[in-house]
Amino acid sequence: MKHFLDIHTTDAADLRQMIDMGQKMKSARNGRPKGTPDDEQPLKGHMVALIFEKPSTRTRVSFDVGVRQMGGETMVLSGREMQLGHGETIADTARVLSRYVDLIMIRTFEEATLQEMAEHATVPVINGLTNRTHPCQIMADIMTYEEHRGPIADKKVVWCGDGNNVFASFAHAAGQFGFDLTFTGPETLDPERAWIDWAAAKGRPITIDRDPHRAVAGADLVVTDTWVSMHDPESAKERRHNQLRAYQVNEDLMSKAKPESLFMHCLPAHRNDEATSAVMDGPHSVIFDEAENRLHAQKAIMRWCLGK
Repeated sequence: MKHFLDIHTTDAADLRQMIDMGQKMKSARNGRPKGTPDDEQPLKGHMVALIFEKPSTRTRVSFDVGVRQMGGETMVLSGREMQLGHGETIADTARVLSRYVDLIMIRTFEEATLQEMAEHATVPVINGLTNRTHPCQIMADIMTYEEHRGPIADKKVVWCGDGNNVFASFAHAAGQFGFDLTFTGPETLDPERAWIDWAAAKGRPITIDRDPHRAVAGADLVVTDTWVSMHDPESAKERRHNQLRAYQVNEDLMSKAKPESLFMHCLPAHRNDEATSAVMDGPHSVIFDEAENRLHAQKAIMRWCLGK
């Protein structure tokens, strides 16, 4: 049984297999109506539980559609419906769900919730997001870069803004896929030290540069994320805007990257905050390919988990 909990806890060869499978499945669907099933039905007869303690648009739709395209069925459960970790322990929930379904995807807040679910489930568990990491997103990002520009190994990736959970999974990917990663953002929002140390131990030390224009020079890929969460209070939002305003990805900043550089944002975006509409809709942007590739990358992850 194989869980997909984080990029740094998954073998690099397996990660490469998933990226290649995702691209193969995407290519096989070229020209097909969106609602049609895949020719292969590797999840036929399988039930997948999709647990959303933290709500989502892209994660919910992409996993649900992916399961259906591969012939399986889904059961979507919210944290409110389940009383996750309140009315019943997470361990007991994992044991019970494992009697009903073949695979569990969970999008939650605390990493401990994910770990406890995986420890006690007897079916594979996929990390749809925690406050600490977001591995499915970065698998889609790697796939997107490579379909546009070829292998990401030894390329320069620059992250602008907050050293958050999405950046954490980029740090893991740098070590596993072999690219160079630079963080540019305020010291108050630096990435977790554990992830910087992990990447360095894998031979891919992360560069931290407070000057965004210097950091982006020569970049192959520029990435950002929303400055504020829907759960942040108004006072926190204003404070974060003040800290991050200098790190907005605009046309001037993108001009410092390579002419053939790409721009990514995992969405949803607050346009003209973390990135301008001119960049998001401009020639460097692949944000909607990136969003689509959540579907294909996650289908490959589910197949890997189930040995399909």
